[in-house]
Amino acid sequence: MLLSLSSDKLGPFFGDGHRALRARLAEALPNAARGLGHDALTAAREMGARGDGTLGLYAYLVPERHGGAAVGRPDDERYVDVRSLLLVREALAQVSPMADSIFAVQGLGSWPVSAFGTDAQRARLLPLVVSGRSIGAFALTEPEAGSDVGGLKTVARRDGDGWVLDGEKHLISNVGIAEHYVVFANADPAAGRKGITAFLVPADAPGITAEAMPLSSPHPLGRLRFSGCRVPDDARVGEIGKGFSIALETLDAFRISVGAAANGMAARALVLAIAHVKARRQFGAPLAEQQQVQAYLADMATDLEAGRLLVARAAYLRDTTPGGRVTAEAAMAKMFATEAAQRVIDKAVQLHGGSGVLLGSEVEALYRDIRPLRIYEGTTEIQRLVIARALLKDGPA
Repeated sequence: MLLSLSSDKLGPFFGDGHRALRARLAEALPNAARGLGHDALTAAREMGARGDGTLGLYAYLVPERHGGAAVGRPDDERYVDVRSLLLVREALAQVSPMADSIFAVQGLGSWPVSAFGTDAQRARLLPLVVSGRSIGAFALTEPEAGSDVGGLKTVARRDGDGWVLDGEKHLISNVGIAEHYVVFANADPAAGRKGITAFLVPADAPGITAEAMPLSSPHPLGRLRFSGCRVPDDARVGEIGKGFSIALETLDAFRISVGAAANGMAARALVLAIAHVKARRQFGAPLAEQQQVQAYLADMATDLEAGRLLVARAAYLRDTTPGGRVTAEAAMAKMFATEAAQRVIDKAVQLHGGSGVLLGSEVEALYRDIRPLRIYEGTTEIQRLVIARALLKDGPA
């Protein structure tokens, strides 16, 4: 399998370090495809860095200051190079969308500690994250709190020198393989979102019940119930009441990379479609000779390249802008790339005809894999609101 990545054509957005990463991904990932596509826990461990032939990809989720990859800003405890995330996720999504999603959630489940945790929390957790010995999860979403993060009902009650968590989270990725959760609970429900606080909770803590939730694509997903789950005060990440901003900053740091994963899936679908229409004959000639088929391929390639441009631009701006806040550009990249990838993959299924809807075919799997990306880390509808509010406030760029 040959990987097709944004850095191949969009060189001005990338530096020498990114090109070196691209070369390493191109060499290592095709050979690792079997392990990454096996089961969730095997895939999760394969992406660690333990000196035993594993891939070492989690280093790109942790700031260099705390033991992550050396990609710039070594003194910045919040800096994760988004262009590196872009390349890793675009590559993983072509090889194993399941591995890509696990990788992304490993970042969501560790970056709050990198950015807001204590030195003791970082020293204890981050080396395990980089090695893959601890897989993380980001426990934010609830049955009545999805896009409306401020409406979460899980509470954290002071009890002596610790806290007791009660509530329910659902649609939580990496449930079943995670060893730690960053859990968001309200320490002052009367204060609304100003009471939300983050906690670092071991997956085996007493009072936690985990239950799998089957997803349309193979991905570890589940429900967490907290019933009298007691944690010490040193499990708290950041200040009391700062959990809402921690959650939003975490999502902002990783949202652009969702578009990169979508581009990876679209790139793979386009490769499969081209190979199929060249080989498949109808009415005495290859499908590729039909003008309607050629029009589909042209639309697919254009959608893919437009998505890559928006994602690469947003990542470049995020990495090079003082303060790193590029909210509108990130929303445009995430929205367009995920919607465009859905169109590309839908056309790939159509071009495959009946074989494209057979359970187990690669384009059928991609059709299921792409659909959640239009929802998680901010739905398409939420991204439109973000973009419109930026336009109304600041005008067009």
